[in-house]
Order: sequence, then C-alpha cells, then structure tokens
Amino acid sequence: MSAPNLQRRRLLGAAALTAGAMALRGPAFAGNSAQPLAPIRQIRAGVLDVGYYETGPANGPAVILLHGFPYDIHSFVDVAPILVAKGMRVIVPHLRGHGTTRFLDSAARRTSQQSAVAKDILDLMDALGIQRAVIAGYDWGARTASVMAVLWPERCVGIVSVNGYLVQDIPNAHLPAPASIEAGLWYQYYFATERGRAGLVANRSAIARHIWSYNSPKWKYDDATFERSMVSLDNPDYVDIIVNNYRFRLGLLAEDPVYAALERKLAALPPIPVPAVTLDGGSDGVVPANDGKAQAAKFKGPRTHRIIENAGHNLPQEAPQAFADAVLSLI
Repeated sequence: MSAPNLQRRRLLGAAALTAGAMALRGPAFAGNSAQPLAPIRQIRAGVLDVGYYETGPANGPAVILLHGFPYDIHSFVDVAPILVAKGMRVIVPHLRGHGTTRFLDSAARRTSQQSAVAKDILDLMDALGIQRAVIAGYDWGARTASVMAVLWPERCVGIVSVNGYLVQDIPNAHLPAPASIEAGLWYQYYFATERGRAGLVANRSAIARHIWSYNSPKWKYDDATFERSMVSLDNPDYVDIIVNNYRFRLGLLAEDPVYAALERKLAALPPIPVPAVTLDGGSDGVVPANDGKAQAAKFKGPRTHRIIENAGHNLPQEAPQAFADAVLSLI
C-alpha cells in the first residue's frame, strides 16, 4: 500500500469513530492469577532508569500502557496478551516512584507533576526508538495520555483515556468539585498533611486496599492479585512521588522549574487533537460514569466515548477485553 493510501486509510478509520456514548458490558472481575509480568527490563530514559515490561513483535504497532495510583503494571496483565495476539508491540512501564524505576541522580527533586510524568514517557519512547504509539491508561496513566496528546500530538497515534480529558487545571486548583466527587478524593487531602505522609509510610498497603475496594465496588479481587501489585509500592521514592503529585495538584506546591514551560502550555487546557477513545466504568466509585458530552469540546480529533458496565476505576484489570478493544480501534 502506498504511503498516501495508507495515510488515507488511517484517516478514514479515525473518522469512523463517533462522539456518541455507548454502554458495553464488561466483567466485574477478570484475571485473578497471581503470575507477575516478567521479565522486567531496564533502560535509561531522561532522568530515570525505567523498569518496564515488553511483549509482542518488535516491528508491531506500539502501544504504551500506563497504570494509576495505587496500582501498578499488573493492571494490564490480561490486556497485554489480547493486544499481542493482534500483532501489537506492548510496553508497560513502572511510573516514577513505582517498581524498579529509579532516578539516575539520587539528589534529583522527586517531582511528579503531570508534565513530569508525561515527559518520562516521551523519553522512554525516544530511548526505545518508538516514534509513534497509542498511549492508553487510567487514573495517572489517563492523565499522562491526555497530557502527551496535548504537548506532543505528533508522537501519538491516538489515546485511550479512562474518565476522559484529564489535564489538570492547576491555576484553578482551589475551586471545589461537587461534594460527591470531593468525598472520593479524601486521600489527596490526607496526603496534603504531614499526618497523611506518615500514614502513607506506615500504611501504604492498607490505604491501597481501601482505595481499591472503594474505587471498584464490584471487583472481587483476591489477596494474591492485590499482593502482586503491592510489591511495586516498595519503591524508595514512592511516598515522595505520591505526596508531591497530590500536593501539586491541589495548588500547594510551586512547580518544578524544569517543567515550567510545559505547565504553561497545559494551563490553557488545550483540546486533544488526536483520535481518542474515552471510557468510563459503570461502577466507578470515584468518578461517576457519564455520557461524555460535557467534555466534547476538549476533543478536536475523532472521539468515541464508551461506558463499560460493572467495571470500576481500575478498568483495564476489571474489563481487559473492553480496554483492549478500545486500543485496537485506534490501529
């Protein structure tokens, strides 16, 4: 196929995506195996030595799968093989402060504002020689996908974002959300205090278990599944990274000067220009599912919005087929 025809085919495929909301059934529970993703590889990328899992053909279309808090790469343990079966190259990195990812400079500021995490993934793509990829995630991972699509659209084939457009409005961080939403963000306000930092040091696993259950009330995960992910939270930078992220999000910390230029671009809340699939879990305990229409203006490229019934906040682990289908629709 010639280059012009290939480009035309891609554009037509993207145009076929609609902005309407569709409700799809998804299992409330899937993939209970405690088998870890292995082996974990390491690569120097930007300011980090990134730990990541890779599977699939090296020459396949690339997808980068990004986890959230307080979860880890095993959110994609059942998504990855579905994508590989379709010929995709799958990259699942530990975000900064998680798993085997480490800062190259022990004295580096443990920043984790939205632009820093997104720049990490751009650096990882450069280190792996990946020019363009589908960027797909939930929670922190979905925010990173949104930020990358805004800042570096030329590197994004498209994005899959659970809960839609998630670029943070830092200049207006002081404005409250509806009470029902604020209640689900209790941990963010907790971590804004030194008591919360101490609590995260002492009780990171118990806090994570509470959030897992609250965020996904229909997900009946077992102890082995939970403990497999908790290993990633033993990273020595974990507490600093989590606390920095939420304090910055609440407007309590000055931005890291290294990322000031990127944050200035994000402050305008630019629309996402690349093809996108946005997903909501029908049983998400922290971000209620909606028809996606309120965010329509934030997507200038083709966009589909889907509600996955019975799935909660950790959507790829709870409904892996639905998440994988969203990725594949962008290829």
